[in-house]
Amino acid sequence: MLKEKIERILPLVQKPARYTGGELNSVVKDKKTVDIRFAFCFPDTYEIGMSHLGIKILYSLINSRENYWGERVFAPDTDMEKIMRERDIPLFGLESRDALTDFDAVGFTLQYELSFTNVLNMLDLGKIPLRSQDRGDTLDLPIIVAGGPCVCNPEPLADFIDAFQIGEGEEMMLEFLDLLNDYKKQGKPRKEFLIAASKIEGIYVPSLYDVEYNDDGTIKSVTARCGAPERVNKRVVSDLDNIFYPENFVVPFVEVVHDRVVHEIFRGCIRGCRFCQAGFWYRPIREKSVETISKQSQRLACTTGYDELSLCSLSSSDYTKITELLEELLGWASPQKINIALPSLRIDNFSDELKEKLALVRRSGLTFAAEAGTQRMRNVINKNITEDEILSTCRKAFTGGWTAVKLYFMVGLPTETDADVIGINELSQKVVNEFYNNPDKPKGKGVSVSAGVSSFVPKPCTPFQWEPQDTKEELHRKQQLLLETCTTKKITFRFHNTDLTFLEGVFARGDRKLCNVIEAAYNNGCTFDSWDDKFNYDGWMKAFDECGISTQFYANRRRSYEEILPWDHINSGIKKSFLIAENEKAKKAQTTGHCRQQCASCGSNSLNGGKCDALNKNMVH
Repeated sequence: MLKEKIERILPLVQKPARYTGGELNSVVKDKKTVDIRFAFCFPDTYEIGMSHLGIKILYSLINSRENYWGERVFAPDTDMEKIMRERDIPLFGLESRDALTDFDAVGFTLQYELSFTNVLNMLDLGKIPLRSQDRGDTLDLPIIVAGGPCVCNPEPLADFIDAFQIGEGEEMMLEFLDLLNDYKKQGKPRKEFLIAASKIEGIYVPSLYDVEYNDDGTIKSVTARCGAPERVNKRVVSDLDNIFYPENFVVPFVEVVHDRVVHEIFRGCIRGCRFCQAGFWYRPIREKSVETISKQSQRLACTTGYDELSLCSLSSSDYTKITELLEELLGWASPQKINIALPSLRIDNFSDELKEKLALVRRSGLTFAAEAGTQRMRNVINKNITEDEILSTCRKAFTGGWTAVKLYFMVGLPTETDADVIGINELSQKVVNEFYNNPDKPKGKGVSVSAGVSSFVPKPCTPFQWEPQDTKEELHRKQQLLLETCTTKKITFRFHNTDLTFLEGVFARGDRKLCNVIEAAYNNGCTFDSWDDKFNYDGWMKAFDECGISTQFYANRRRSYEEILPWDHINSGIKKSFLIAENEKAKKAQTTGHCRQQCASCGSNSLNGGKCDALNKNMVH
């Protein structure tokens, strides 16, 4: 019995509670009474996966159907995997401890490109053939699906995934599983199901598309077959107030990264930062009402017992009624000693009123994304904040009692010069000076400025999708330049690993030829690539050599506007003409106002019946 085998090995691994299941609010059903079993796989450890809001929503959504059972599966850590392989124990669902092959569908969420080899490792541990073409003609083996932000360019995993869910899954997931249920009951072939699934808006079946290449390695054409759409529209949920949201979350036995109630307050972003994939991918703007957020949050706090509520969005202070929302939440949270966390604050709308509200909740460091050190570079990326706004915001924070500020920056941005890089140091120093020059600063305390410096990665569906990425050597040089020009110990720098950034850049804009590289890297022992202590750079470089693939072709090459990009048959709703216009404005350091100032006609509302909440609720523009 598989369950007994698992029980015997749990005492032999670190953190066995990762693999036991049985947590508060987990769902166990009688497998004999369900029609469809879905394994929701997160290709990273339990602590990372259990912090992800998407898995919480879809887990509860699937289990809300009496005849469907959703279970959780996480990538086992290396100690657990070693024993599983030694004792021939397949990867299993936490709730039933049944093998992956016992499920009807296995779904992966792709949150970051460096999780791709873990997808292959989990399939292999689950004894499922890695490639779609090797899974037979029937529905006996589970259908492999994938969703999440990385599917804006699904091509690097096209050979391994049967169907991608492009966009938001609350409605699409149940339509997909309902269709699978019908086809399994009728004993239909696997290919017939996939052809039928491709007709669901948002479902992309890569095996139904033929890709031809030019002699120079660029794409010549992408042709759909069997009635699949020429372009797959991203699925958009129109009304967040009336869409499914869980009444409870599974409460983990071990501490996870974000161990709190998380509530999404709106989707999309009004800002239009030209480097930011999420800001464009999650458009159009859709807000939840204050009443809905408060009611759902209070229910979750009650059913989970958490004492912290985090408001989730790309820029939480851009929520139109943020002050009213905080008043409403504090009305019931404060008496119950529940802390309200408000991440993702904008520098230019950190008002005195908002500061006063935040002063009522638990004191912690504030994080602001300045992104660039000079005004020219902030204009290039369309950040639309000034140095005066940055310093004024920090002044308000210091007056309000804060002594720790985190600033996020990037290096390697298009048109960047050394003066722009040094500007990061100069701006950080001005923030330090702002603290000591402020007569209302907290008495007897020093200031701490943490500068997180990531490296720019050009991403699909953004105005910078055509831009080259800096080489590893150039990124490392710019990091050293920052360290050499810093003159105070009050500023602490945190840099991203340039090898990881480089690989992320390759796969962010990769095509199907990279499927062979991913499999070769996996065979070379590459897994958990986003973890510094497990990242095997040499294994990856060997894989590229074995496959005859140039990394520079994907990472360090400028694309022309005319080139067919690997993701062009995925419709994000954003018009190509808009992205080109924004790219051209970036070269001139010209800005575009945010969506509440004037609609820039990005096109994203075309997938939502013309509606966008950026200007007015349900306004058509």
